[in-house]
Amino acid sequence: MRHAAVVYNPHRTSPDGLRAVFDAAEARHGWATTRWYPTRERDSGVSAAQEALDGGAAVVAVAGGDGTVRAVAEVLRGSRTPLALVPSGTGNLLARNLSIPLNDIDGCVEAAFSGPFRAIDVGVIDLDDGSGDRRTHAFMVMAGIGLDAEMAEYTSAFAKKHLGWLAYVGPIARSILRHRSFRLDYRIDEESVRSTGAHTIIVGNCGTLTGNMLLIPKATIDDGKLDVVMMRPRRRFGWAQIGTRLTLQGIARTSAFSRRMLHRAPQLHTLAYAQAERFEARFETPHMIELDGDSFGLVLRARIHVQSGALLISSGVSARQATLATSEPQAG
Repeated sequence: MRHAAVVYNPHRTSPDGLRAVFDAAEARHGWATTRWYPTRERDSGVSAAQEALDGGAAVVAVAGGDGTVRAVAEVLRGSRTPLALVPSGTGNLLARNLSIPLNDIDGCVEAAFSGPFRAIDVGVIDLDDGSGDRRTHAFMVMAGIGLDAEMAEYTSAFAKKHLGWLAYVGPIARSILRHRSFRLDYRIDEESVRSTGAHTIIVGNCGTLTGNMLLIPKATIDDGKLDVVMMRPRRRFGWAQIGTRLTLQGIARTSAFSRRMLHRAPQLHTLAYAQAERFEARFETPHMIELDGDSFGLVLRARIHVQSGALLISSGVSARQATLATSEPQAG
């Protein structure tokens, strides 16, 4: 008999409330008893996910935030064992980008057992801190250096738990006021190496940030591409340009007029975009880097590539729910 596994963060999620939902689902589908794996602080879920995979789980559900999802995806990528989301974090950015319901636990659990599942891309990054210590990790949402990394490093878990995305306001304000840019050499795919200065660099597999802000309008999680964003503001006016453009991009999702305005708007030097299968960067001095909201320390060089279609993931809406939704009579 098949069985599901649940990887959960015990500091964020109590399994007690979830067990009844999983018990009911496994009974409906005739599955064996679900197995539960708490994360460990030192690896955020890598060991738990490996134990679930080695135990032959038919699906691995993640009850936690984006950091736990990232760790589990790092293990499951390429395995063909699907991942299902039960969003339980602060930002839940992967779930938001996949339009997975955040408050429908029953629906997410049902979808874990019944599907459907889709193949999505995974970002893979090789980190080099200059001391010979080289690490390889996966990410599902974004890798960031500069402002994004400072948010991950200096925002406390307590603040994120009690304030949500508002906890990031302080680190954002301090970073903008300090306005510290850095130099880097970078290469996109097989192009020549270029040099530039930047305040923030983000390599995204998804486009939406904390607070539902749309940073990368063209980002698609299954297109076999990563989207590179460089923020290069020139003092306060440059930040005003970036803020205006991000606001317009957010409104454009719901307004046809804003989409037309955005299409006609000129490209900004302060906010440069590129798409690539590979991105490499070397910095003059080590800089903090974050992956899916978690800090990964100082790096001197980063090599990033996309692993296309490497992870099977639940849509968060079960086949039964989708059938019911399409079969409901339409008003009028």
